[in-house]
Amino acid sequence: METSEDVRDNVKKYYGNMLESTCDLQTNASSCSLAKRATSRSVTEALSLVHPEVTKRFFGCGLPFPAKLEGCNLLDLGSGSGRDCYTFSKLVGPNGHVTGIDMTEELIAVARQYVEYHQKKFGYDKPNVTFVQGYMEKLSEAGIPGNSIDVVVSNCVICLCADKKQVLQQAYNVLKEGGELYYSDLYASKVIPDHMKQDPVLWGEGMGGSLFWQDLISLAHSVGFSTPRLVSASRMVVHNGELISKAGDISYASGTYRMFKLPEGAAKSKATVTYKGTVEDFPDQLNFDSTQSFKKDVAVEVDGEMAAILQTSRFSSDFMIQMLDSPECQSKSTPQYCHLSPFLLADKAGSSVKQCSKTCK
Repeated sequence: METSEDVRDNVKKYYGNMLESTCDLQTNASSCSLAKRATSRSVTEALSLVHPEVTKRFFGCGLPFPAKLEGCNLLDLGSGSGRDCYTFSKLVGPNGHVTGIDMTEELIAVARQYVEYHQKKFGYDKPNVTFVQGYMEKLSEAGIPGNSIDVVVSNCVICLCADKKQVLQQAYNVLKEGGELYYSDLYASKVIPDHMKQDPVLWGEGMGGSLFWQDLISLAHSVGFSTPRLVSASRMVVHNGELISKAGDISYASGTYRMFKLPEGAAKSKATVTYKGTVEDFPDQLNFDSTQSFKKDVAVEVDGEMAAILQTSRFSSDFMIQMLDSPECQSKSTPQYCHLSPFLLADKAGSSVKQCSKTCK
């Protein structure tokens, strides 16, 4: 798999023809995040309404369902058979719209069969889901306009793509200012060696193409996103002995991150913010990520980047925001991002994240 085209062809074959259902995967990637993160009432209900034939061919690795999606224009990268798209169809409501893009013809065909079924199931006058066959590295060629999307989501497919920077760049380009990329993916405990990247089964399982988790941070910054914020994580278990041997001392985790497209030149000053309790399903407390939560009517001081996110994103009306006088100082020291490690969070099983050391592991 020396080129992006080779990678695409192998992934198409793996998911289009070789895998008939979730059970055919050689890891627990499709379920490793399901048991360890509580879902909201709305998400649980929406998932339960998806047609079983769509769910049967679901190959994701997490639950990339952020809060407050009513009326949003949403794009799902690597939408597969459409399980997440149909769940989002319910969550965005009749005034929102969901576009799913996938390169695998067989999975797009499965997804399109159930558009009318879910429209009637949800009681909508017209469908609010569109499926497009195309590449997530070439969203403009697939007809997705720039600055048109409120939320981009993805569920365990970026690890199947050779050019991850281009995927993030394309997502950034199609998002509106204040828009969000919220996605689950597989991450490796160290940089994947080249010989593992050449193995089509390792790549198809997400193991050969997993990003070293620390590289995500520099990659996100390089295309303009805010610092990724870790929402949830679980260790990935490999069932196949041959794959375990090939992986050697590399371990894997499923991690869900969120990052935002902040307006160019947005002021980043510390602020005191107070959650109003207005986000559906979260009247008392909104857990924004694994380290930041907001209780209703309790003032909290946040850093400049978090203040900018709350000011410019779809959550702006849900917070009272009082900017502090002085702009945030930029430290000359290299920031430590251990709190963003999906491995540490997975091992803590939902409790507080371990204190950073000088070297993240």
